[in-house]
Amino acid sequence: QVQLVESGGGLVQPGGSLRLSCVASGSTFYYSTGGWFRQAPGKEREGVSSISGSSGRTNYADSVKGRFTISRDDATNTMYLQMNNLKPEDTAIYYCATRRSPYYGLDPSAMEYWGKGTLVTVSS
Repeated sequence: QVQLVESGGGLVQPGGSLRLSCVASGSTFYYSTGGWFRQAPGKEREGVSSISGSSGRTNYADSVKGRFTISRDDATNTMYLQMNNLKPEDTAIYYCATRRSPYYGLDPSAMEYWGKGTLVTVSS
């Protein structure tokens, strides 16, 4: 079993940056895939980015390419999402999630374990 805890959300002005963190306990990320997902009010949960544990291969939604960077530190069981040039449409609850087998997509239904989320609000 894996427990995931996100942090780093908050209120930021358009064009600003935030770094989200996700700490895992109960297991490690090394042989699993990790990902970040978000859900805006009134919308379905969507994939933002994923990273494979074995290869380090990353994947990004088109809406965040060039602005967001996913990374992981297996020594500390932590996954990060660096978010730059934030836009109001990035406002959402951000969730981290993992699965035990390799996966290179962004489908939320493919993930097995979820954190409770952290709120990101982009507003002037």
